[in-house]
Amino acid sequence: MPTRVVIAEDEAIIRLDLKETLEEEGYDVVGETGRGDEAVDLVKRLEPDLAILDIKMPGMDGLQAAKVISTDRAAAVLILTAFSQRDLIEQARDAGALAYLVKPFQKSELIPAVEVALGRFAEIKALADENSSLTEQLATRKLVDRAKGILMDKHGMGEADAFRFVQKTAMDSRRGLSAVAQDVIDGEVTPPR
Repeated sequence: MPTRVVIAEDEAIIRLDLKETLEEEGYDVVGETGRGDEAVDLVKRLEPDLAILDIKMPGMDGLQAAKVISTDRAAAVLILTAFSQRDLIEQARDAGALAYLVKPFQKSELIPAVEVALGRFAEIKALADENSSLTEQLATRKLVDRAKGILMDKHGMGEADAFRFVQKTAMDSRRGLSAVAQDVIDGEVTPPR
């Protein structure tokens, strides 16, 4: 499946050139605009892999749009601009841009910048997913430990038996450990006497 791209560039001729270059290289340009606020809407609606944003645009500048898109982890962001001042580069980085390209650009510069942005975005998403998974695992473990404590205190079970009860109940009811542990904590599930 080709990489999906939204382009936000207020100069129509540059936008057209960018689109043609990307499509020649096998990318799928799914949306175009000359406004930053519309770029944010297009990214939300079309769910592209990459948003290429100019800094100076009406409605919302590219840095503000980059911040919104990056905060939502909606797409990789590449800033394409005529400005190369260090403070703008730093602002773009802080807004979540994963690559920065100065106009006029060559195809030999554009494609590597696109691929770097996409690669960095994939790494960020993988780390976020891993972090979410670890957070979920920790929450489940805390619930199971609380449930085991209740089973040990109120029902005289040993720790291993309490865990086996929660585990077996989860398997038998085809539910997650955290759901069964919460039921034990709430008093809705108790071991047979």
